[in-house]
Amino acid sequence: MMKDQLENLVGRMVEDGILFPEAVNEFEKKFIKRMLDHTRGNQSRAARALGIHRNTLSRKIGLYKLDQRPRRRRGSLSHQFQNKSGSGVNQSRRSSVA
Repeated sequence: MMKDQLENLVGRMVEDGILFPEAVNEFEKKFIKRMLDHTRGNQSRAARALGIHRNTLSRKIGLYKLDQRPRRRRGSLSHQFQNKSGSGVNQSRRSSVA
């Protein structure tokens, strides 16, 4: 079934005049993005699952401008450490310039 879907997709791409390098880049970008989502942004695990070196993955993330930050759920640690104003800004780092 997947083979048939791939064949149909390739057929449509050929009909639409999509060039091979463009198709390969788009596939690679989407595959990497999906794997990063699957590993919750863990680049080492994603690279291992993709069968590439972590440095190669990091370079491709930059090349394709993929979001590197893992998605956080509500109630995660980042929410627990926010100050009372909800800004999450460390009070000691605020500028004292008026």
